[in-house]
Amino acid sequence: MSSPIVKEATSVDVGTSLRQLREAHNVSMRALAQLSGLSANALSMIERGKSSPSVSTLYRLAEALQVPVTAFFDHQAEHKNVVFIKSAERTRLSFMRGLWEGLGGEQFSGRVMPFLLTLENGASSGPNTMLHGGSEFAFCIRGQLEFQVENKVYLLETGDSLLFEANLNHRWRNPGGVVTNVLVVIFDGSEEDHSQLMLE
Repeated sequence: MSSPIVKEATSVDVGTSLRQLREAHNVSMRALAQLSGLSANALSMIERGKSSPSVSTLYRLAEALQVPVTAFFDHQAEHKNVVFIKSAERTRLSFMRGLWEGLGGEQFSGRVMPFLLTLENGASSGPNTMLHGGSEFAFCIRGQLEFQVENKVYLLETGDSLLFEANLNHRWRNPGGVVTNVLVVIFDGSEEDHSQLMLE
């Protein structure tokens, strides 16, 4: 019996993904700047690969384009009701001091988006808080994660979890001296609002 073919992991080029999404939605750079609250220069830097956006910036851009944040992984992916991904095949998106890996949500026809975050010391979701529809679950696999929801800070250590309504302002960072691994699952609870992600 021949062994199954294993695809290699795909590294996401955020700049190319952003440009393709913007063009697919017929949104000019100037219009996207107004919708997202980012400067046209900042958007140009991202699209040309000269700047790496934070996770919170990706949420802001997703909301402006009215797409789920998983669209940055593969906006043309065929959506299926069963998604099986080998560990070596995960879609990977790098950001400052961190790695964001898709766990099938970008290909799934349902309304659940699981991710694996690998965070070096000091890695964070970015300067802005995030908020979006549905609920969010975080499980700390290794290390520490400081998770702020509204004005309360929760320190997750190995084995700890956090579940909250995602329309509350939230952000996270790795405050420790070791690499942190976190499983994050976003549940979108609304049928008609599936792609609506909002930023403060």
